Amino acid sequence: MHGAYLMSLGLVPYGEALELQRSLAGAVSQGAIPETVVFLEHPPVVTIGRRTETDLELHVPVGAEVEIAETDRGGKSTFHGPGQLVCYPILDLRSHGKDVKRYVHDLEEALIRTLAAFELDGQRIDGLTGVWMPPGRGQGPRKIASIGVHVSRWVTTHGYALNVDLDPAPFTEWITACGLGDAQFTTMARELERPTTVEDVRYAAIEAIAAIFELDFEELPAEDGAGLWPQRIHGSLATR
Repeated sequence: MHGAYLMSLGLVPYGEALELQRSLAGAVSQGAIPETVVFLEHPPVVTIGRRTETDLELHVPVGAEVEIAETDRGGKSTFHGPGQLVCYPILDLRSHGKDVKRYVHDLEEALIRTLAAFELDGQRIDGLTGVWMPPGRGQGPRKIASIGVHVSRWVTTHGYALNVDLDPAPFTEWITACGLGDAQFTTMARELERPTTVEDVRYAAIEAIAAIFELDFEELPAEDGAGLWPQRIHGSLATR
């Protein structure tokens, strides 16, 4: 088991979360802090990955209350909003096999185990990243979780987004999510046919990440939110 920090934050603007990830990644890379996993939610935001074809994928209606944010993760466009559990593992892959494909596969496994805790049968689809609900009830496969990662000097940023209970319409009406023009999107609440909250799901998600990456978590206090953590991390580096 590896000692690791756990940060369970609430609703954090995307830019603040990105700054936090970069600060954590720098500190993990230098050995100033242990590996760290962050769980949070975002206000409505469309993020644009490195492979996004903006002219083809973005069709956000005029007046929509949503931020558009460029990012350095892999993949294409996706949507984040309240009711979606976002996980940002800041891990050193030198301790986890130095294999990016294996890392993505492990994130998918963490999602599948999280869904299984609610008796939902999440599945992979060959050639596609993320986790899907299998065909059934007169519907085809439905994407329930997306993955996009960035790796620099073997340290990871970004991660996964699990749709717990939010309106999935923006995935198809505002963007061509993940570049998949004919994909259906769903949520845990829709599949379970009952209200489900991020708080309901968080513990199972933490357990799955801990088990797969063999992490022994120490939870950090989150009362200050994400904003002060980059300053704290830079301060700790400055005193080394």
